[in-house]
Amino acid sequence: MVNPDIRLSFANAVRKSKSNKMGTTERKQRQKEEVYDSILSAAWKLVKEEGWQGLSIRKIAEAIEYSVPVIYDHFANKEAILAEFTKQGFSELNEILLEAALSVEEPAESLRAISEAYWKFGMEHTEYYQLMYGMGMPSCETVSTMTELQDLTLILQRAIERVLRSAGATEQNSFVKMKSLWSMLHGLVSIRLMKSADSTDESDKEVVNES
Repeated sequence: MVNPDIRLSFANAVRKSKSNKMGTTERKQRQKEEVYDSILSAAWKLVKEEGWQGLSIRKIAEAIEYSVPVIYDHFANKEAILAEFTKQGFSELNEILLEAALSVEEPAESLRAISEAYWKFGMEHTEYYQLMYGMGMPSCETVSTMTELQDLTLILQRAIERVLRSAGATEQNSFVKMKSLWSMLHGLVSIRLMKSADSTDESDKEVVNES
């Protein structure tokens, strides 16, 4: 028969070993997350200073004082970092639009609030917006593979459906109207971003308010 003291000692040793392993695993995960966050922070700082075209894996590695392979341990390439920023941008936009949608009860005014919030986001988050859309509207394939984009289309479409129901026009195609509204908002924001920073032309914003 095994001595109870020996059995207890062995059991304690096993528990301690498991605890140490768990602590090591959690520490490694935390360190990995910290490096991940530092990569994104450094990348964003570079973007603010040099624009998206100035972003590179080498510059990020130099900024956080890690080797280039460390960056590749977290992101496959520069495009993967840009994709993460794109998702973050749409996620933030969605939160802003939802807040705007819920700020007003009346359907038409709620949709107007959404349009104004979209415009404001484009004006105040220029770097994000330019990356999110690149050279134009996201393709159907992009929308179908990015949850954040799907959420955006759903927010816009549900808002339009509320307006149609309140007007008794339920036979109209809300998806087509959503695409029209989205295209118009994106077009107006894009036009505004092409103008000089000190431009005081408010006509585009007036169009948004009348959408």
